[in-house]
Amino acid sequence: MTDNYDAVMVGAGHNGLICATYLAKAGKKVLVLEANATPGGCAATREFAPGYSVSSCAQWLNQLHPAISRDLALEQHGLQWAAQNLPSISLDEQGKHLSLLGNKVEGANVSAEDRAAFVAFHAKTEKYARLLVKAFEARAPKLVESNLTDRLTLIKLGLGLKMMGRDDMSDLMRIILINMYDVMEESFDSAQLKGLLSLDSLLGSRMGPRTPNTVFGYLYRRVGETLGNNGQALVKGGMGALGEAMAASARAAGVEIRLQSPVASIDVEADRAVGVTLAGGEQITAPLVVSNADPVTTFQHLVGFARMETGMARRVSHIRCKSGTAKLHLALSGLPQFTGLDDAQHGARLLVAPDMNYIERAYNAVKYDEYSSAPALDISIPTLHDATLAPAGGHVLSAIVQFAPYAPEGGWEAHRETFMQLVIERIAAFAPGIREQIISSQLLTPADLESDYRMSGGHWHHGELSLDQIMMMRPFPGATQYGTAFDGLYLCGAGAHPGGGVMGLAGRNAAREIIKRGAAA
Repeated sequence: MTDNYDAVMVGAGHNGLICATYLAKAGKKVLVLEANATPGGCAATREFAPGYSVSSCAQWLNQLHPAISRDLALEQHGLQWAAQNLPSISLDEQGKHLSLLGNKVEGANVSAEDRAAFVAFHAKTEKYARLLVKAFEARAPKLVESNLTDRLTLIKLGLGLKMMGRDDMSDLMRIILINMYDVMEESFDSAQLKGLLSLDSLLGSRMGPRTPNTVFGYLYRRVGETLGNNGQALVKGGMGALGEAMAASARAAGVEIRLQSPVASIDVEADRAVGVTLAGGEQITAPLVVSNADPVTTFQHLVGFARMETGMARRVSHIRCKSGTAKLHLALSGLPQFTGLDDAQHGARLLVAPDMNYIERAYNAVKYDEYSSAPALDISIPTLHDATLAPAGGHVLSAIVQFAPYAPEGGWEAHRETFMQLVIERIAAFAPGIREQIISSQLLTPADLESDYRMSGGHWHHGELSLDQIMMMRPFPGATQYGTAFDGLYLCGAGAHPGGGVMGLAGRNAAREIIKRGAAA
C-alpha cells in the first residue's frame, strides 16, 4: 500500500494533466495513473499502418484556453504548431466550394447578401460566445443553496446579458432554446453555408440540425474563436504531441505520472474517497481522488452503484452519452486530388455537408441504430503540414464521420467493412482516384472509441451538450461544481462543467475548486 500522496488523479487525459499541474503548483504531491501507454487521452497520435501515424481521436486544436497554455508553458515543453488559422471548406461535387474563415465567407454560390448577413451573424454570435466564456471560466453557480461566490457569478452573467443590449439579449434567449435548422433558415439563403454552420453545431454529438440544443452546440464551438483561436490548427507530431507537452509540464511541476496503470476501483469508506486500487491489486491511499474519467465510468464502474444511494445511481444511469461519431483513417501513397481545390486548399479543413437536409438524413439513420448511407464528414490531410506523419511521398487522411451508431444490429464486426467502404466512396465522389492511392485503412466506431479511450458511449464530450446536461446540471445534480456526494472525490474531465473539446477549462476549474475548498477546510 502506498500512502504518501496528497492527491491521486485517475486518467492522464488533457484535463487530468492540467488539473494535476495546477494542484502540484499549489504544493500538493500528485500521482497521475493512466491505463494507456501514452498520456493525453483523446489527444493521441497512433501509428495505424507501418510508417503512417495520425491524430487518432481529436484532430483539430481550436479551443485550448490561452491562459492554460501560458500557465503550463506548453511551447517550452515541446508543443509546436504544424499549421494555424486554417479555413473550413464545404466541398461541392462540381468543384463549387465554399470557404469560411472568421467572418469572411467565399464561394461562387454565396450571394453578396449572404456575405453581409454572415458578417452580422458572426458579430452577434461572438457576443453570445463571449458570455459563454465568462460562464465557462468559473465553476457553474448553483441556483439553490448558493453561496456568495455563486451569487456573484450569477450577477456577472446577468450583467453580461444586459450589456449586450435589449435586442441581442432577447434574441439569445429566443434562439438558445430552438434548433440550428430554424436559425439558419431565417438567416441565410445559401444551402452550403447553412450546411457548414449546422455541422459545426453538432460534431461529436448525437443530434441533427433540427434537434433542440444545436444552437448552444454552435456557440460552444465559437468559444475557441472568441479565445483567439481563429480557424483550425494542427499540432506538429499529431495531437499526441500536445499530450506529451502537457505531461512534460506536469512532471516539471512535480507530478508523478504512471502509464499502463489502469485503475480498477475508487475506494470509498464511510462516504469518503480514500484512494484507489489498481488492476494489478496495488492500493494507493490519498485524501483526494480526482477523476478525469467520464462520470458513468467514475460512478458506475470505479465507485460502484452499490456504494451510493438509489437516486444518485439513477441519475448516473440517465446521462446521455452514446456517441454518433466514428473516425476513418487512410494511409495514402500520394496526395489525393479533390476536384476544384488547389494544393494549399487541400491542407484546409474539408467538409462534406452540402446542406442541412443532407445532414438531417444522415442523423435519421442513427436514431434507429443504423449507419448513414451518405454521412457528413470533417476531413483533415495533416501530412500537407507535417511530413513526419507519413513516409516520403505518402499522406494521411483522417475524417470525422457523422453518423454511426454505438451498437448496430448484429454488432460492428458485421458492418465494419461495409460502412468503411461506404465512407470511402463518399470521399471518392469529391476526390476521384483516391481508392487507387489507399495503402491501408482503419475505421474507429463509437464502440472502438469507447474501448480505446475508456469513454462511455464513445462520446468525446463525456455526455451530450444539451440544456439539461450543461452548467449547474453537468453531469447531474449532486455532482456539480466538481465535487461529489463522496468527500474527497472530485471530477475534472469533459463530463464536468463546461464540457469537452480540447479546451482545458474543466481541469483548471476543478483544480481551483479543490484548492479553494482545501484552504477553507
